[in-house]
Amino acid sequence: MMTSTCPALLIAAPASGQGKTTVTAALARLLARQGRRVRVFKCGPDFLDPHWHQLASGQPVHNLDLWLNGEADIRARLHEAATNSDLILIEGVMGLFDGEPSAADLAVKLGIPVLAVIDAGSMAGTFGALVHGLRHYRPGLPWAGVLANRVASAGHEKMLQASVLQDDLGAEPVGIDAGWLGALHRDAAFSLPERHLGLTVASELPDAMARLDALADALASTPLGQLVAAGWQRWAVPFHAQAERPVAPLLQGRTVAVARDAAFCFIYPANLDVLRALGAKLVFFSPVADEAVPDCDAVWLPGGYPELHASALVDGIRCRASLTAHIAAGKPVWAECGGMMPLFDGLTLADGARVPMWGLLPGEVAMQPRLAALGPQQWDTASGELRGHTFHFSLTTSPLAPVAQTVPGSKFGRPEAVYGQGSVRASYFHAWFASNPDATARLLLPEAA
Repeated sequence: MMTSTCPALLIAAPASGQGKTTVTAALARLLARQGRRVRVFKCGPDFLDPHWHQLASGQPVHNLDLWLNGEADIRARLHEAATNSDLILIEGVMGLFDGEPSAADLAVKLGIPVLAVIDAGSMAGTFGALVHGLRHYRPGLPWAGVLANRVASAGHEKMLQASVLQDDLGAEPVGIDAGWLGALHRDAAFSLPERHLGLTVASELPDAMARLDALADALASTPLGQLVAAGWQRWAVPFHAQAERPVAPLLQGRTVAVARDAAFCFIYPANLDVLRALGAKLVFFSPVADEAVPDCDAVWLPGGYPELHASALVDGIRCRASLTAHIAAGKPVWAECGGMMPLFDGLTLADGARVPMWGLLPGEVAMQPRLAALGPQQWDTASGELRGHTFHFSLTTSPLAPVAQTVPGSKFGRPEAVYGQGSVRASYFHAWFASNPDATARLLLPEAA
């Protein structure tokens, strides 16, 4: 077993919307500006927050989920990061104890201290009670401290700090050792814009880096932001990893074309790593820019926002024609969620307008006013269990009988259909390729292979 030690924090909150992503990205940007090698990870199957963290840190961002990845995969990723980094930051998901497994489960299992971010905009003394509850609700939870977000004034900050610094015996410890890591004051310039699936992708905003720099500047004045390298060692964590299992080069000599642009941007960097480990050569193209499918053996259409770029996609004559020819030649296509939506006959947008799409699969897709499905899923393929998740605001109706159904990883979930026609396989299911590289390869190989 291999071991590497590195300071690490798991940045969590009592609920979504408290500012976890903002603080994680700001801290990553601040540390990167200081010349420190910082790696950021995101708990849960999230595509959007990692865009901001990658921009802030300058490093690829991988997802960590005990159900999706498995513990061995998580340990291997953190061990690799610890070997090559000065600091590791992990953004939690939802509230600290929400989900099965939760961010707290990950913190306890790996011994990673928790930094709680709490929106303090409408509280004073209750802030301390909330901190106390988060810290002590689960025995054995490693704890670093709390950072107050959206604080109204200097006086408000003092009240919040006082509520935290009173321990059970009435003593008043001071400084970062007491768990008070500072406050970010309310400022409209600090907000990261959102839309229906979450944060706006950082690459779509020309001022994205300026927003991160403003946040980093604000964080620099807090006790957390003023820590020097030696101070971070209080949160040093040993990360252990076992030898990795080799991946069979099932895609050796084959080229996989991946759609990648503003409409098809839900791509785990780890998934690209798996394809390369399988031996595939990767080439990229933009359907939004009407680029033809490159010369390839298989196509992957990942998820994203086709509904925001529907007019460009329907006008893309070269892309549609080349994809049609690819399918007619019997070459595989794997389409996930947003990558699946343009394949059908039409897409009805949120305003009720119907846009004719590519007509490569029979059926209609319609955007919904509310979230249609969310949660972990697994696909029991002929090559074993392939894990992933579902997260979509649209529904599909098709005369096609599903070739398979996924199995929800939660008792509250529902199965997702896997549609098949010719060489096309399509589903709302987002696959985590590392959970089963063999099954992944089969998605991108002709059925006779």
